[in-house]
Amino acid sequence: MSNHLSDRIQNRSTSATLAMAAKARELRNEGKDIIGLSLGEPDFNIPDFIKEAAKKAIDENYSSYTPVDGYPELKKAITLKFKRDNGLDYGPNQIVVSTGAKQSLYNVAMVVLNPGDEVILPAPYWVSYSDIVKLAEGVPVEVPTGIETDFKMTPEQLEAAITPKTRMFWFSSPCNPSGSVYSKAELEGLAEVLKKYPDIYVVSDEIYEHINFTKGGHVSIAGIDGMYDRTVTVNGVSKAFAMTGWRIGYIGAPEWIAKGCNKLQGQVTSGANSIAQRAVITALEAPVSKIQYMIDEFHKRRDLVLELLGEIDGFKLNVPEGAFYVFPDISAFFGKTLKGTTINSAEDFALYLLEHANVATVTGEAFGNPNCIRISYAASEKELREAIARIKAVV
Repeated sequence: MSNHLSDRIQNRSTSATLAMAAKARELRNEGKDIIGLSLGEPDFNIPDFIKEAAKKAIDENYSSYTPVDGYPELKKAITLKFKRDNGLDYGPNQIVVSTGAKQSLYNVAMVVLNPGDEVILPAPYWVSYSDIVKLAEGVPVEVPTGIETDFKMTPEQLEAAITPKTRMFWFSSPCNPSGSVYSKAELEGLAEVLKKYPDIYVVSDEIYEHINFTKGGHVSIAGIDGMYDRTVTVNGVSKAFAMTGWRIGYIGAPEWIAKGCNKLQGQVTSGANSIAQRAVITALEAPVSKIQYMIDEFHKRRDLVLELLGEIDGFKLNVPEGAFYVFPDISAFFGKTLKGTTINSAEDFALYLLEHANVATVTGEAFGNPNCIRISYAASEKELREAIARIKAVV
């Protein structure tokens, strides 16, 4: 009997971040001392007040199927969060709660895109954007950005990428993998271009919104004049609340898109986990000050990592203003031979660091930038110091 996987899945890439994490686990199981700087997963424990809310939900027997688009109480908490933190007025019918922000993104792609529709992706972009678009039979259009502009797309680049087939524009701010944060003025510049094309919709991935070190703070493009009715704002609790395994994401969107996502989700997963949803009500109702200690620690780690990497010749750095990644340009190593290994690409370099420094990073090729690697500083200061010392020793 032959095994015939669909073309749909055979033509998709494995998530590079998850693949590197799996490789690191495999090497640890072989007894190697691997420091993992590949996953975007906070090393903090979930705040106790959120844990208590989950325990209470268990005791109160929240064990039945939930509404497909989320508990009404959670949707109310999300609408209040959007108003408080982003100045956005979303009603309950515009909110859909999903099993992580990744499912939220997938839902949106599946309900908006038709075969051949183009989606503009400023590169670098989060590793799954491109393949999610392809799964929806869309066409990702990568627009390269460089370290010189802090990996941010300009209005001129956006205008040049638009064609009659353009249907959507996806981006994240703060950005995974670059840590870049778009200012209000920069978003207004992009919005001025988009206003000329009323049939183009925006996906604004704001999962790192609170991990933001800028004086101006986070700005949502949906709050820019003329953008509210054509923007899907995606968020969740994995990053700022250290709740990666709880798998709760959500959108605020035009009602027709939210209804489409609800319809799709009803056929795929139905509602998200009941206990996690109840805990997230408490998380979102809390002021940001309850998680400020984590944000402050990430800021300190960013400065430490930039200082230590800055001592290594060949690492070209900018200053990321959010998230918990640095995205150095390491193309200076291309063509060089290190410990008998010739480095021809960012993937070669990442694999070299894994083999010779026992440090797991991720190639920038997975994010649409072939000259960089992504280093996560969602690890302890001790691990970060040791990892960068190892990298310095082998390059």
